Amino acid sequence: MFIRQLTYLVALAQAQHFRRAAELCNVSQPALSGAIRSIEEEFGLPIVRRGRRFEGFTPEGERVLAWARQVLADCEGLRQEASSSRREVSGCLRIGAIPTALPLVPMLTDACLRDFPAMRHEVYTLSAAQALRQLGDLDLDVVLSYLDDPRLREFDTIPVFRERYVLIVRDEATLGGRDSLTWAEAAGFPLVLLTGNMQCRQGVDDAFANAGVVVSPRVETDSLMALYAHVRCAGLCSVVPHSVLCLAEMRHELHAVPLTPAMHREIGLVLRDRQPRPPLLDAAMEAFRGIEIQSRVDALLDL
Repeated sequence: MFIRQLTYLVALAQAQHFRRAAELCNVSQPALSGAIRSIEEEFGLPIVRRGRRFEGFTPEGERVLAWARQVLADCEGLRQEASSSRREVSGCLRIGAIPTALPLVPMLTDACLRDFPAMRHEVYTLSAAQALRQLGDLDLDVVLSYLDDPRLREFDTIPVFRERYVLIVRDEATLGGRDSLTWAEAAGFPLVLLTGNMQCRQGVDDAFANAGVVVSPRVETDSLMALYAHVRCAGLCSVVPHSVLCLAEMRHELHAVPLTPAMHREIGLVLRDRQPRPPLLDAAMEAFRGIEIQSRVDALLDL
């Protein structure tokens, strides 16, 4: 029963609403509220701030919530450990990815789908800050993100891909037969770029600044697919990591040339820094290590 009460507490943190949390747990709202009150009574401290509706957690409640997440994660790891001794690895691996790394995710999940038929996946597109917060809160198992983020000191990291930036256009004639362009030359094209709050865009802006130019994009978006649509349908060009060429439609319908001097950024897997890891995550990491992502993506640009 205590484990179930902790589950209700974590569900309330996710839903931020008593009724929606009860629906997530398939129980009545009074049952969920009563279970949380029983935790407060047992610990002798207030956990939830209540008014006419849920108003958040008290400082003591935030600490209890952190422990609840950890206890539930350990229980799930224990369940997986016990199950793995009887049958193949099973369960759901929750992956978070920054938008520009999303095209790489199918290469990772494909390996698990082949090696572990009973493993399922949930994939979420998030900003780096959101992904790391959810990883720390145990709402994600692994994150695919840039590795030059100072916040990663608290996590384990495994490099998987080194991206290079390219200019993409719809009409090949726009490139004038060039097989590369400088950053200063790229600044002269009508551009659609990712928004300034995204790590990818911050790297692009730094590269333009190092070339002594400032860009004023005609369109900015936080969606990779919206960016693609503007290049394909609105006559704009863009600067993106060459990993986006993994999208088959983009590769066939657009043309890409590398930008010089080359700017490289490392993308990798980010995990919580703790042992033991759940068998599900260990199995996935074993499958991921056998994938040669770099050569497969570089081949799309003939690097």
